Amino acid sequence: MRSTLKRTWAQIDLDALEHNYKTIRQKTGQGVGFLGVVKADAYGHGAIQVSGLLQELGADYLGVSSIDEAAELRYGGITMPILILGYTPADQVGQLIDLRITQTVTDFDAASEYSRAAAAHGGTLRVHIKADTGMSRLGFRGAGDAFDESVEQICRACSLPGLDCEGIFTHFAVSDESDEESQEYTQRQFELFTSCIAAVEEKRGRKFALRHCANTGATACLPETYLDMVRPGLLLYGCGAFAKEMGLRPVMTLKTYISTIKSYPAGTSVSYGRRFVTERATRMGVVPYGYADGFLRCLSDNCALMTADGPAPVRGRICMDMCMIDLTDLPGVKAGDEVEIFGSSNSADDLASAAGTISYELLTSVSKRVPRIYYRAGKEIARELLLRF
Repeated sequence: MRSTLKRTWAQIDLDALEHNYKTIRQKTGQGVGFLGVVKADAYGHGAIQVSGLLQELGADYLGVSSIDEAAELRYGGITMPILILGYTPADQVGQLIDLRITQTVTDFDAASEYSRAAAAHGGTLRVHIKADTGMSRLGFRGAGDAFDESVEQICRACSLPGLDCEGIFTHFAVSDESDEESQEYTQRQFELFTSCIAAVEEKRGRKFALRHCANTGATACLPETYLDMVRPGLLLYGCGAFAKEMGLRPVMTLKTYISTIKSYPAGTSVSYGRRFVTERATRMGVVPYGYADGFLRCLSDNCALMTADGPAPVRGRICMDMCMIDLTDLPGVKAGDEVEIFGSSNSADDLASAAGTISYELLTSVSKRVPRIYYRAGKEIARELLLRF
């Protein structure tokens, strides 16, 4: 693995993660639980390392997207509660029970299948009910004429044998948007969710142990939505619109190095398609970072990487394994120098904006051939490479 470190690598600052976690918990206050979203390999940061620290720090729950992600954490030594936010086939219920995984229930048919499977396995499956309040994706649909029927179906689902209905949650569609229409939409979602909870709890004669709806945007801006637990995702990793406002720090710094520097006269075409042609004598660096590493090809000629002497514009089409950067105005930069792709000096949010996307996509696009190196108290404590040997 050491031979890969001077190619392209990700430095994961666990001190920054701890800082972000404690800052968010201070904001939410006592009595509010914390679910750390660690799906998609903790947004590219490494789910086992991130989850291990969250467990150490006292987080209450982890959120993943699938049974495979949940099983990876269990086999990696994570013992704290884990909620699968997505779908799991009923034939996997036995494994869910054995691994002590909480499953989301999105409709009555799924609840019935889970109930039968739990009974056949001879155990009890812990579940959280998902209410669709306006995301129009998964969940018991509660808007308009569907409200009463959804309340009835949720109550029936909660009464099925073999299911322990611990919680209920929903997901906001635009809680991270500041315009008036989006704020009103989020408020309507929240009101619908709380009305649904009240109706179900009154009909059942018992309360849910956990009610949660505050994703990153709501955690940052809408304290009235905290209820029993918040679910920050991107916020935890120090990216997105609210991270800087809250004094959070980026957890991942993606780095590469300059492998070669060459000089070209004016009129030289660079890379595939000849889309960039030098207009002057140009000093061009080649870095081993391409779209197979996660460098979105749409950023060709549309961004810069950060050297110690300043930004170096990307020139020509990004290749599978490398790209070219213009060092003409940076004469002090030499072959072998490190370059920051994104991190504290070159924001992932700005890079994502240049690509016309969001930093979620940028972080989760960092490929498995990029090693993750973990630091705590300024010292390297672990390395992880997902390639198989």
